[in-house]
Amino acid sequence: MQEALEKSLVVIEGRGIANAVVPKLIADAGPAANFAWDEFFMGTIRNGYTRRAYLFAVRSFLKWVETRQVELVRITPGLVGQYFDEMPGSTPTKKLHLSGIRAFFDVLVQRHVLVLNPALSVRTERYSAVEGRTPEITVEQSRRLLASIGLKTVADFRDRAVIATLIYTAARAGAVGKLRLKDFAHDGTQYVLRFAEKGGKARSIPVRADLQQFVVEYLFAAAIEDKPKDSPLFRTAGGRKIRLTDRAMDNVDICRMVKRRLKAAHLPMAVSPHSFRSCAATDLLLQGVALEDVQYLLGHSDSRVTKLYDRRQKQVTRNIVERISV
Repeated sequence: MQEALEKSLVVIEGRGIANAVVPKLIADAGPAANFAWDEFFMGTIRNGYTRRAYLFAVRSFLKWVETRQVELVRITPGLVGQYFDEMPGSTPTKKLHLSGIRAFFDVLVQRHVLVLNPALSVRTERYSAVEGRTPEITVEQSRRLLASIGLKTVADFRDRAVIATLIYTAARAGAVGKLRLKDFAHDGTQYVLRFAEKGGKARSIPVRADLQQFVVEYLFAAAIEDKPKDSPLFRTAGGRKIRLTDRAMDNVDICRMVKRRLKAAHLPMAVSPHSFRSCAATDLLLQGVALEDVQYLLGHSDSRVTKLYDRRQKQVTRNIVERISV
């Protein structure tokens, strides 16, 4: 398998992505195609997660095309449609792959490698999400999770502060991991946390009293108040979790930590750090907070996305089912 993969790829000197490895179909199409590859993946896409997802989608499709011995310039909409007919996976996954393939072919058209975008007219199955797929965690379960953390090591203080930040700011795990010491600051009236969110958004979220206490106690336990202000706020643990390193926690570290704490608290293991965003949104909406305010807290540019985090409809549906008289 590895040998077959190596035969299907060539190395282009001076290219910057995936160790300078470019699919053979792109390499064979000439300098303009190689330029478009480098431009799209290294110049156009700035979000690392999007880049990896689109890179995987385009590589998978080009590999599939290569096995059918079709040149890049001879790819047709029918061939693209056939690929998605044969592609396993959910409809949202297919839509993500189609988005990446379509965007890449747009660049190939702009660079005059192709005359038309063969993926432009291709459609996948319809998909309409009324409710998000993020596993649910309730307010009571969130309280139990926080209360279950015994404060014996510095990692315990850190974990409580991280989980409380996820709950009380509704921030994404990636944004929490990017926090620096300077991002926990007093603005003259209150403490705030300054987050760098998706899409280059920067937002300041007020810190409520209990979260402020958790963060301050964590800083004291970790003895990092006097560290450089550009250094990480939440750090990975080392030495049997009795000390912290200088490396920032990333979203994977935070997810693993949350899973450990869920297991210790005998709570559903399907829950993820993203579940706290849904919990916060549903709780606020149940209290009558305006959708626009919840939308701003979650950092959404479209209220339709915020509605996916609203689990009130699911709760109503359960009530209706319970009333069936059979």
